[in-house]
Amino acid sequence: MNSELFSENAFVTVDRDWVITSFNECALGVLGCEEVDILGRHCTEVFCGDHRFVGVCEILEAVVGKQSISEITASFPDFYFTERSLRQARIVLLPGADDAFVGAYVGFTDVVNAHHVSSFILDSIATGVLTLDGDRKITSFNKMAEQITGWREREVLGQMYEQVLHPRSCGEACAALQSEDKTHDVFITTKDHHILPVTMAGSPLRDVHGNVIGGVETFADITSRIEHHMILSSVADGVFAVDRDWKITSLNAAAERMTGWKRAEVIGKSCKDVFRSSVCGDNCVLAQAIQAGKNIVDQDIFVTGKKGDALPVCISASPLIDMHGDVVGGVETFRDNSERLKTDLIVESVADGVFTVDRNWQITSFNRAAELITGWTRDEAVGQYCSDVFKSSICGKNCAIAESLYSGAPVANRSIEVEGRDGKKIPISISAAPLVDHEGNVVGGVETFRDLTVEASLRKQLTRNYTFDQIISKSASMQRMFQIMPEIARSNSNVLVLGDSGTGKELVARALFNASTRNKDPFVVVNCGALPDTLLESELFGYKAGAFTDARKDKQGRFAAAEGGTIFLDEIGDIPQSLQVKLLRVLQNKVYEPLGSNVSVKADVRIIAATNRNLAESVAEGTFREDLYYRLNVVKINLPPLRERMEDIPLLIDHFVEQFRAEKTKDIVGVSPGVLSVLMHYDYPGNIRERENIIEYD
Repeated sequence: MNSELFSENAFVTVDRDWVITSFNECALGVLGCEEVDILGRHCTEVFCGDHRFVGVCEILEAVVGKQSISEITASFPDFYFTERSLRQARIVLLPGADDAFVGAYVGFTDVVNAHHVSSFILDSIATGVLTLDGDRKITSFNKMAEQITGWREREVLGQMYEQVLHPRSCGEACAALQSEDKTHDVFITTKDHHILPVTMAGSPLRDVHGNVIGGVETFADITSRIEHHMILSSVADGVFAVDRDWKITSLNAAAERMTGWKRAEVIGKSCKDVFRSSVCGDNCVLAQAIQAGKNIVDQDIFVTGKKGDALPVCISASPLIDMHGDVVGGVETFRDNSERLKTDLIVESVADGVFTVDRNWQITSFNRAAELITGWTRDEAVGQYCSDVFKSSICGKNCAIAESLYSGAPVANRSIEVEGRDGKKIPISISAAPLVDHEGNVVGGVETFRDLTVEASLRKQLTRNYTFDQIISKSASMQRMFQIMPEIARSNSNVLVLGDSGTGKELVARALFNASTRNKDPFVVVNCGALPDTLLESELFGYKAGAFTDARKDKQGRFAAAEGGTIFLDEIGDIPQSLQVKLLRVLQNKVYEPLGSNVSVKADVRIIAATNRNLAESVAEGTFREDLYYRLNVVKINLPPLRERMEDIPLLIDHFVEQFRAEKTKDIVGVSPGVLSVLMHYDYPGNIRERENIIEYD
């Protein structure tokens, strides 16, 4: 035999039955045989039939049949093929992840390389394998170890084991260097600093004298196993599994809490003896799932707890199928229905309509009150999109449920209109909130709604008695004004509206215009106090091109814009005396001249003027022309300040609440009795405008 055959390691591998499963070319040369002569044969048949391997055969006969995971190494001084070729035979028993014997490596190598394990063999193993010397330095690191940890073999060879993997249990207690084989679950650190759960099986490497000279560790990633255990332990639903004989094989923590049984008390027992459900026997849901080979979901039944109490649960059952497609048992999940039953009773008892939707906006429940208010039955509504059932005025981007789902916050007391099954509009007040599961995930939304038909009708009747156009009041002075305003509106007489700032002078002007015969023609507003004196004339009467430096073309004035209609001159008491003359001419002669023109223009315009000044005093002081005052004061309307009509405050609050609720889509419910009391005792120097601002701010 040529000694060059040993220039590289010769090895064979065997399975758990010591049958040869692989070898290299060098091994064929050493044994002097062909592939068909050794593949599939028991290793003792191959080695014990050759006198050269007597020492190896003795070791094999000593370990075959034993399941101790350790390495046996022997040196044979008479085992050589040339006088200079001293060799060493080595047998390494390979442990699996559960410490079970999975096979062995039989190799021949130079004595100086006694601790070298064939990389080919190691790389063919499906678990991570590393070997250590007596100083716990890594001497080999297979491909799977590289894949699991991210380290390359060349990076870790010669490095301290604990400095590479940082296992949570190592040091002097390192399993690979102990005299007893051990399997344990630990956490290691990968190259990219991830913490990884693994199961490790360690065995010591011994020399011929039984001394520990190193160790071998096999390890496998158990992340999926840990995750599976964590999932089963953390799910809110009870879960148990049975085998083909209906014996319980697992029971999770939630099932323990719900039933009162402990896992150790039920494992191995028949499920019907433990749970004693209302369907045990021919109607067993789990049996139906196993026999049909398909899932059965959401069945409401009762099971019996350890203390004999009946527990309403919703169950789902599935068969357990192995890799060959054979049914080997079943698994059942169940959820405590006690709270749901209570909730259903409560929901069906309330007078408000209640419905729920899932994340796809499909209705999942619809109570009795919802049926009565809308005309839709539960069977008709469930499964439909809520927008198809209600067709409300806010379906779409202003949907209350959508707002609550996206914000995670409830929406309260929003007034809207929905469409009943008969197509009629129904005023309702709605509140919405997200539906959240036990883990905090939003799974849908719930909305409650109250029929406001009667309330809206009463409010409409009440408001009708206290309004003229958009003016709201029930005070005696304002009610008298409401009685004469239609007659004033129908005339073409000039009107002077007097009142403090914020009392609603422009609202009165608009109400007169809306009720007049000129309401199809323009209504032009001019705030005389907001324009400089130099601009007010051109703004009112217009100008011709060239009238002043920047007048490049003719411009129409406000009187021209209001032709045939009504012009509202607010803050009339602020106009300069030079302009009062021109305005008087319009009132007397119904004509005016644009700035820069000597051609008169006819004006068919009704004038409504307003001021918060006392014009009679201004006339006495000489700041306002007396003749202009009398021309304007044909019909006079005095608006009382809000402090003189406090009975209007609740009406105004309701009005502004409705206004801002619609404009801003804000959930403004109203004001509390305490706030109303404060508002009723405030003197409102800013009058109604201030009242409006307070409601908007609040």
